[in-house]
Amino acid sequence: MKRWLWRWIWRSGLVLLGLLFIYQGWIFAQVVWWTWFNPSSSSFMRQRLEVLQERNPNAKLSHKWIPYDKISVNLKRALIAAEDANFMEHEGFDWDAIQKAYDKNLKKGKIVAGGSTISQQLAKNLFLSGRRSPWRKAEEAIITVMIEAVMSKRRIFEIYLNIIEWGEGVFGAEAASQHYFKKNAAALNAWEAARLAAMVPKPRYYDRHRDTPWLERKTNLILERMPSAQVP
Repeated sequence: MKRWLWRWIWRSGLVLLGLLFIYQGWIFAQVVWWTWFNPSSSSFMRQRLEVLQERNPNAKLSHKWIPYDKISVNLKRALIAAEDANFMEHEGFDWDAIQKAYDKNLKKGKIVAGGSTISQQLAKNLFLSGRRSPWRKAEEAIITVMIEAVMSKRRIFEIYLNIIEWGEGVFGAEAASQHYFKKNAAALNAWEAARLAAMVPKPRYYDRHRDTPWLERKTNLILERMPSAQVP
């Protein structure tokens, strides 16, 4: 191969590495900023708004940020029980849950379970698209490490509670509580909290189908697990 081509490849590689470094620095700067300041939206929220506005240009998201102390402890326990039982112990990745999900998916021959922690879900929702790819999973892992290194567990959970999707255009605990139960998130009882937590894997589907047998079973299972759930 000619020398000029080697130089071009080498320089192109350095440029790409430089751009990657700048991008990761930009992500890290936002993570640090959100340690102290509340994000007004997330990448996923913006994507969903674009989809809704394609059908209705006047569409808006239902979302209201509320402080951690204004969210019912029932909902906190329900989400830990449903989504990430080892949240307080792990450093961003629950390897046992990942292995169990892998084994279950291998047995079924398709993806039927995930092992994502609350920290991983937050990384994905804040910064990434919904498309599955090796690059996205790698970036999700990098951002998860950043989040766990910079933020406290309480702050991670506070942001998560305020930005996760809970229905068609519904984001965050306060909007979800008002949407389904016409009350503030601080007033949610144990059953209501468990029902909201059960809806998290498929929020838009369960917004339209609120009384399925599976949803009832999952709600009752979460209720059984809630007393032992550790929250920040």
